[in-house]
Amino acid sequence: MFVKICGLSTAVDVAAAVAAGADALGFVLTESPRRVEPALARELVAAVPEGVLTVAVFREEPAAYVRAAVRAAGVRAVQLHGNHPAGAFAELSDLGLPLIRATSAANAAGADCGDFGEDLLLLDAPVPGAGEPWDWSELGARPPAGKWLLAGGLGPANVREAVAAANPWGVDVSSGVEVRRGVKDPDLITEFVRAAKSR
Repeated sequence: MFVKICGLSTAVDVAAAVAAGADALGFVLTESPRRVEPALARELVAAVPEGVLTVAVFREEPAAYVRAAVRAAGVRAVQLHGNHPAGAFAELSDLGLPLIRATSAANAAGADCGDFGEDLLLLDAPVPGAGEPWDWSELGARPPAGKWLLAGGLGPANVREAVAAANPWGVDVSSGVEVRRGVKDPDLITEFVRAAKSR
């Protein structure tokens, strides 16, 4: 099970995620309580082993801003969250980095990984960012083809249930490993990775 921990902003949390065995770490470079500046992201990324994917997360910024921020941060992948058209992914293909399309499951009925030229698809809750569990079994009835991550309302206590219901290739968590909005808990990160990978 591929596990991505998103919204990291401190060296302590990055170290906890790496030690726990996370496969990918997300750094939010868009408007958010979890936002970090590209310069800080670069410092944090420098401590991440090469085998762990580092991802810059954006929401509907212009391609020029995304390109500049990605280069400044030194990340190894780009995630576009929201209602980006296929052209947005084509515009960034020159970066030569894996592209992740993140969208609400409510807007993605019948979606498959690669529909927009992305390398990885992330399906979030019908209300992204709410941190509330939702009916993951809706995806289990017709899971997307290819590599896709389940997100939205996941935490250490329910990730196994969610994986059993939706059968994703991987999972993504942010608020589910926080003690308060934007503040991660290293112990919850460890518990989440352990639970997700125990299936």
